Amino acid sequence: MSVGVAILGSTGSIGCTALQVLARQRDRFRVTALTAHSNAALLQRQAAEWKPAYVGIVNGGNGEEGRGKGSGTQCLVDAATRPDVDIVVNGIVGAAGLEATLAALRSGKRVALANKETLVMAGELVTRAAWEGGGEIVPVDSEHSAVLQCITGRQSADVARLILTASGGPFRTWSPARVADATVDEALRHPTWKMGKKISVDSATLVNKALEVIEAHFLFGLPYAGIDVVVHPQSVVHAFVEFVDGSVLAQMGFPTMELPILYALTHPARVPDAGARRFDPVVAGSLTFEPVHAELYPAYGLGRAAATAGGTAPTAFNAANEVAVELFLQGKIRFGRIAETIARVLETHTAGPAESLAAVRAADSAARRLAREAACS
Repeated sequence: MSVGVAILGSTGSIGCTALQVLARQRDRFRVTALTAHSNAALLQRQAAEWKPAYVGIVNGGNGEEGRGKGSGTQCLVDAATRPDVDIVVNGIVGAAGLEATLAALRSGKRVALANKETLVMAGELVTRAAWEGGGEIVPVDSEHSAVLQCITGRQSADVARLILTASGGPFRTWSPARVADATVDEALRHPTWKMGKKISVDSATLVNKALEVIEAHFLFGLPYAGIDVVVHPQSVVHAFVEFVDGSVLAQMGFPTMELPILYALTHPARVPDAGARRFDPVVAGSLTFEPVHAELYPAYGLGRAAATAGGTAPTAFNAANEVAVELFLQGKIRFGRIAETIARVLETHTAGPAESLAAVRAADSAARRLAREAACS
């Protein structure tokens, strides 16, 4: 019997790529639920092709969709907890993906997690939900997928350090002064990956890498001191794992999200995929690595500081960034204001324990309010 898959955020970059992967694996998987934020036209075309039992739209439904359909944020939880769903692909951008992740894990589902903000905001709650409900978190981010592929079948005590790679984004060779006044179009021109707008900006600020460090901490149980980041412009090596004896393994591949998505669906097994691009080291060419320059990526340092502070500090960091990025994309603040906004929020935020969903929500809400005030003042 095929495995039932729900895709949350099916019209976004991760969702569309997941459907491309699933189209080549129809004998193994069936799409049983689809949800989108507001792209009703694309969602309708996807539903016509895949004929899922459930379709939901967060923003755009009228609340009278009928059987098998839903609207509002509740549709995310409904889709994630259906009995005909075995795997939930969470491709939602930002904090909106948290409650569906918690609900899916408490229902014993595998969550193929591309929504890194979920673990950043509430890592302890998410891992607890998985333990209590019997659910499983399998990362979709290419870096965390790479780590998982390197350590599967090995003892956690054997791992000494993780090294995540970052492309450096479109401003890697710019001066800090020039970067501060970068335009939206310039920030969205990622050199190696094709991604959505928000994550493209996060890559330009290197906020995405700070988020991934926090995510790796909760996924793999390493202290922050054991998680490093290097800039790798070619985006071919996705992560290194150093073991206690000094040996290092790396996972490599051309930049595409198709392989991490497929591995999240099949882990720990591997299945043939005729449509995947095969790796050619000659085509890949020279691979280079550089340190992260703090003056060029101030938001990255702020994220690592929030991680070390713990509690609700990562929640505040994520919320401030989401608000600042939204304002930047709307043309209301300059690029350099993103890091400045995050810094002001973290200076004001009093971190407390992230011990409940209510505490996380309160910290998120307060940080968003502070971020709007800071960004526009």
